[in-house]
Amino acid sequence: MKVTVSKVDECFMKVDCDDGLAKDLHDYFSFTVPNAKFMPSYKNKWWDGKVYLFSIKTHKIYIGLLPYVDEFCRERGYEFEGIQDVIGYKHKLKEFNVKDLNLPFEPRDYQLEAFNEAVKYGRQLLLSPTASGKSLIIYMLARYYDVKTVIIVPTTSLVEQMTKDFQDYGYDEPICKIYSKQPVFDAPITVTTWQSFSKAPKEVMESFDMVVGDEAHLFKANVLKGILEKMKKTAIRIGCTGTLDGTEVHRLQLEGLFGPVKKVISTKELMDSGTIANLSIDCVILRHTKQKKMSYQDEMDYLVSNEMRNDFLCNLVYSLKGNTLVLFQFVEKHGTILHAKMHKRLGDKLHYVYGGTDVVDREAVRAYVEKANDNVILASYGTFSTGVNIKRIDNIVFASPSKSRIRNLQSIGRGLRKAEGKNSMKLFDISDDLQCENHTLNHLKERINIYNEENFSYEIRQFDLK
Repeated sequence: MKVTVSKVDECFMKVDCDDGLAKDLHDYFSFTVPNAKFMPSYKNKWWDGKVYLFSIKTHKIYIGLLPYVDEFCRERGYEFEGIQDVIGYKHKLKEFNVKDLNLPFEPRDYQLEAFNEAVKYGRQLLLSPTASGKSLIIYMLARYYDVKTVIIVPTTSLVEQMTKDFQDYGYDEPICKIYSKQPVFDAPITVTTWQSFSKAPKEVMESFDMVVGDEAHLFKANVLKGILEKMKKTAIRIGCTGTLDGTEVHRLQLEGLFGPVKKVISTKELMDSGTIANLSIDCVILRHTKQKKMSYQDEMDYLVSNEMRNDFLCNLVYSLKGNTLVLFQFVEKHGTILHAKMHKRLGDKLHYVYGGTDVVDREAVRAYVEKANDNVILASYGTFSTGVNIKRIDNIVFASPSKSRIRNLQSIGRGLRKAEGKNSMKLFDISDDLQCENHTLNHLKERINIYNEENFSYEIRQFDLK
């Protein structure tokens, strides 16, 4: 049997096949969403808890999944045609010398390799950890293609940081920064949050020749789909992420929208080469008096309001040398309590950052701590776990437990950049043993699995709360 694919636009292709094979493709490209059973739409039976990447009605699927459709058909003995039509986005390589950019430093070998891989087809999902220099790779790609480009980032802080990075690399053209209700200016390069860009008119989205999704793992799935599916004429698509969440559906959605995964380098390789700071982890288990088994939310409410636990966190922070980043999850329930306690002791050396902190004030904190010592940033995960570039972070404290692979690895990345006099970083991973089957102790096991996978060194210590 013959199967033919054809390009619909720069996002989708169509698979011409009989109904039987279409049903097989529909099932093959279906995935159960993790924790779907806890979602209201599933509980109310409006949704079956699955994501379907192939439409049985239209026979459409993302172009980025072409290699998987090819493999699926060939394994079943089907003749596969039309590949050249679909990969018609292949970019004609042009002469380009990175030295002509007059960068303030030489790009590293792995950055050049990632750049060269991405320009082969103009579609790539670059998997590169924090402090590996993703912004430089993006900059080289933007200068290579030299077309109207939009760079989509998850936070307002990253809009400012990406713009500043480009200027530091020597870019002297206007850059349009959008993270509120500002209009989209006709600049060669636009840097915007995905929240703002998702509200842009269709004709604005279609006007860009190149789209870069930085920290692509943080995009809400429906918003990311909405943006990139509307960019029907945008052939050059580059996704950058430091972390995937480990699920197949997450990876295939991103590959479908951007392109195949290219692992640039690992965090351990960066440490071994001396590019980033060495990491040591103390997994601290706080032993509580025996508690009855609780729901997850009740357990979290108990922990964040526990005065002995919060005193332990504060005393730990006071004992540390250098700059410390303390990350918490709940602003009202936990952040305000820790802030009140720490401010009595630390005064002006404490900087409190949460969702309500203005982007200008966040940038001011970042800039101040870069030049200071023995300061503490008390920040919510949402504001400081991803993308914020502060070289002078010597310690990180996980004040709130989490099993999220992405959140944990991204948070660790906040402290891995090297600075003058700083070659190492210490992570204090706080967890709790309630002397019963408890959620947060199980989350520690998940994090230890991550540390083992990443080849991070760690020690486990226990303390009795009294």
